[in-house]
Amino acid sequence: MNLIEQIDHWALKAPKAIAHISGDRRLTYDELRRRSDALAGYLTDRFGADRAPIAVLGHREPEMLIAFLGAVKSGRPYVPLDTVLPEQRIDKILAISRPALLLTPEGVAKLSSSAAAVPGIPAKRDDPFYILFTSGSTGEPKGVVITLGCLEHFVAWMLEEQKFIPLGEIFLNTAPFSFDLSVMDLYCSLMTGGTLFSIGRDLVENPKMLYRALGKSAATAWVSTPSFAQMCLVEEKFTETMLPRIRRFLFCGETLAAQTAARLLERFPQTEVWNMYGPTEATVAATSVRIDHSILEKYSALPVGCAMPGTDIFVVNGTGEILPANERGEIVIAGPNVSPGYLGRPDLTATVFFEHRGRRAYRTGDQGRFRDDLLFFEGRMDSQLKVSGYRIEPGDIEANLLALPSVRDAVVTPVIKNGAAQSLAAFVVLSSQTEASDFELTQSLRQQLAERLPVYMLPRKFVFRDAFPMTANGKVDRVRLAQSL
Repeated sequence: MNLIEQIDHWALKAPKAIAHISGDRRLTYDELRRRSDALAGYLTDRFGADRAPIAVLGHREPEMLIAFLGAVKSGRPYVPLDTVLPEQRIDKILAISRPALLLTPEGVAKLSSSAAAVPGIPAKRDDPFYILFTSGSTGEPKGVVITLGCLEHFVAWMLEEQKFIPLGEIFLNTAPFSFDLSVMDLYCSLMTGGTLFSIGRDLVENPKMLYRALGKSAATAWVSTPSFAQMCLVEEKFTETMLPRIRRFLFCGETLAAQTAARLLERFPQTEVWNMYGPTEATVAATSVRIDHSILEKYSALPVGCAMPGTDIFVVNGTGEILPANERGEIVIAGPNVSPGYLGRPDLTATVFFEHRGRRAYRTGDQGRFRDDLLFFEGRMDSQLKVSGYRIEPGDIEANLLALPSVRDAVVTPVIKNGAAQSLAAFVVLSSQTEASDFELTQSLRQQLAERLPVYMLPRKFVFRDAFPMTANGKVDRVRLAQSL
């Protein structure tokens, strides 16, 4: 069975099983199959052989799942859009993707209840499954095409590694469907007959409601960025008492700080913590490692792990030569999980995608190195700054700040004056409360950093926060932090 057939299989085996919970709404597997079939029938009748994508705009409503599967069953990829996105960005994405139809939850509800179901169009492995838009360096969003084969390779790896229990998992959905991290919880859940429990933005904005929802979720699998977990750890009651059934924390999308992993293991001693890495262009994640006490004792900056089976990851220098262990370079991913490229942008595709030993490969633009056969992510190549003539990687400074016992989280950003970086500022969340003044804390951190970094890399300004603002995708909002200087 392919991925779609496996999802539909649960409608026959456990029709009343809950596929999705969003607020007070429930969607069963039977409803998901019947209504996605009906929507596929409508799309086929209306558009025939036209394979233009279907755009889906909403915010974690059950109709979004129906729309995703309905589009694919009709032979068309879907473009997920969240209402939290600015209207101007949505308009740009629609202009680039040129969808045959823009579906909203209201439209899906109507079309999936009235259309007649027709046999689905079997998807081929090379057929586009979804198109997810990411930020481009020029300010124009880029549409990453992910095929059925890409997604199946990713999900098969996840199911084999994590051993999810069929009909026995509740996956926490913290990322909007327009962010590729959501692909992990969505399809791992649907493929195993699990329940996807969505955390909407209304809950994130109200901590009391959030913790109440987490307590009621009965979640067994936590999927989020590290920032979301760090925010929850501020609440002392965020322990295994709140989430007694949780079996694993799966992190991707950002750097997982050792302190965050340590605190989770302390509060959830029976739970596994996994660190994962991968860009959207490589279908969510391509490496993983379980973070246990032995890893925490050995490394101050955590590894992102080993490549998934069937995928090669290597580090290259500026001329594309593969580097030996312990040497920093650009991370390259090659394998069946790699996207065929960007929608309608052969020019952009040619700059970062290429063929390696007969397989698709992607130059990530991320820096890293192998150590002890484990990959370590060391920041973006294009985030390099030049301050007073020195080349500086903010990620390098952040990693060294995070290695300090008193620091729980850190973000380093340039202080811009007259269009140029004049100095560096560090935003810091401390591991515990202290009576020391900001001046004393600044002096202490600078002294500790001076033992690890050259003087020109030391931030001039330190700003102490209880928590960092987050973007709609659950990542630290670096722009807002920089604007607060």
